[in-house]
Amino acid sequence: MRRSLFPILLVLTLVGTVFAQDPATSSSKAKQKPEQHATHQTSPSTTAETLYRSPEFNFTYKIPFGWVDRSQQMQDLENDSAKSKLLLAVFERPPEVVGDTVNSAVIIAAESATSYPGLKTAADYVGPLTELTTSKGFKADGDPSEIAMGSTRLVRLDFTRELGKLTMHQSSLVLLRNKFVVSFTFLAGSTDEIEELIEKLTFDATKSK
Repeated sequence: MRRSLFPILLVLTLVGTVFAQDPATSSSKAKQKPEQHATHQTSPSTTAETLYRSPEFNFTYKIPFGWVDRSQQMQDLENDSAKSKLLLAVFERPPEVVGDTVNSAVIIAAESATSYPGLKTAADYVGPLTELTTSKGFKADGDPSEIAMGSTRLVRLDFTRELGKLTMHQSSLVLLRNKFVVSFTFLAGSTDEIEELIEKLTFDATKSK
């Protein structure tokens, strides 16, 4: 697997490890309050959500209130930021806490397009991302598609993974910007929640052209 995919690979591996354990033995832990809440670049929102802004890639994400930020802890200190960046990794509850529901998460990463010879569009990234995701036990849910968010066009890939009686849903949105492939990965226990998480992502319409 390409080293530049390290940020997403780390998070997917961590999520898979948590759900490989028996939730019944630690269900009480899932009720613990998060020790660290997501805080990024802006003052607290009056709507009980924290805003993460990326001037470099011209997007904003509304982090749900009370979610846990693991962006700093999951950084690869040996990683070259000019080639790969983990921009955001937030979870509904601490990823080390086992629960009896899917631990929803949002992972946003950027990788240098030069890491993929011949990559000219976001669609060219479908292969590497699909290979990575299916290697962690997910199955493709339909074909990749192109979606529009305002004037920004992205490629969308959907996956599912069976976790006993639960089904984990994953959707990844991909775009090519500033010579980087930017991926937005959403994990949740239902398609409705996936859509709610995606709706919190917005782009600066004046800079997305």
